[in-house]
This record gives sequence, structure tokens and C-alpha cells, in this order.
Amino acid sequence: QVQLVESGGGLVQAGGSLRLSCAASGSIFTIGGTAWYRQAPGKQRELLARANNSGGGYYTDAAKGRFTIFGDNDKKMVYLQMNSLKPEDTAVYYCNFDTAWGQGIQVTVSS
Repeated sequence: QVQLVESGGGLVQAGGSLRLSCAASGSIFTIGGTAWYRQAPGKQRELLARANNSGGGYYTDAAKGRFTIFGDNDKKMVYLQMNSLKPEDTAVYYCNFDTAWGQGIQVTVSS
């Protein structure tokens, strides 16, 4: 069974950048199929990006053009680079692989 642990969240000013990291443990893990979600207070959890096995990814409108998902299969790490952050990006961010979820990490963007 895969376990996921996120890190790298925190407080950043609008326009700034953050890189979230997700460390995976377990024998069955590939970057392809990993995803990042977020959940803001009072809102449903939403998909941001899903990595594919070719080094690219699928992005929803919330992430397109500002966020990049990438990873390292050997290190069992997946990342979310977030640029041009906005106050509306404030949320708890989650790493996902198959049925496994991380515990979530807070990102707060101040105006």
C-alpha cells in the first residue's frame, strides 16, 4: 500500500511561488497517475493536475499556465510548482495516487 506525505506549504504573498513535495512509500508507485488536489474552506476538493508517464500532465483551468506537476520515479517524489499565486489559491493541498491520499498541507496566499 502506498503512503503519501506532503511538504512545502506555508504562507506566501500574492504573486509569489511555492513548490509542494509529495514523498511516496510502497512498492507500487509511478509518477504517471499521481495527482494534486486542493480543498478550500466550504468548497469541494478539486483536481488541479495529474501526471502522465511521458513527463507531462493534465491540468484543470485552476492550474493551467501557473502550476506544473513533475516528479522522480527513482526517488518516489512528485512535486507541484506553483507560480503567480493568488489569494484564491488558499486551500489545503493533497497528493493522490490511486486510492492513497496524503494528509494535506496548508497553503495560504496573502493579498
